[in-house]
Amino acid sequence: MSALPSLTSEDHVQGVPGAPITLVEYGDYACPDTGRAFGVIERLQLHFGDRLRFAYRHFPLVDVFPRAMPAALLAEAAADAGAFWGMHALLLSHQDSLEDVDLARYADQFGLPDTGGRRSHHERVERDMDSGRAVGVEGTPAFFINGVRHEHGFGFDVLSDALDSAGNG
Repeated sequence: MSALPSLTSEDHVQGVPGAPITLVEYGDYACPDTGRAFGVIERLQLHFGDRLRFAYRHFPLVDVFPRAMPAALLAEAAADAGAFWGMHALLLSHQDSLEDVDLARYADQFGLPDTGGRRSHHERVERDMDSGRAVGVEGTPAFFINGVRHEHGFGFDVLSDALDSAGNG
């Protein structure tokens, strides 16, 4: 198993570059646990403020959640328009509505020409998946704190304590 790849300009990142704590999530838009983690991440971002940098990487579990890949491709189409985080929030808030008609409606809401699926979108999602597989990700959500795998659940208190420890180390 290799080390977690460093964040690059290709990653979807929120927070200041010099933050002492970096949380990377490998997630799946159709996975209920990734959906539950979304609210926790939002709370953590408010709690830690500029001390936390958050990155999301795609890891669609297509064998379990067939709608995960189309949702990830739509998120990448939104990224092309500078609207990744808005689409990210929409998809995770509407996990029960990820059919083609829903994705087309979301694309329209964001003024996108389509729901994604260009070669560059597929390559971007595959790059995230490859990096996840290289570090042993098998399910979602999978978290890494300052490059180290976090294996102890994703409740607010558990993640908050782990982030606090990482920020003070």
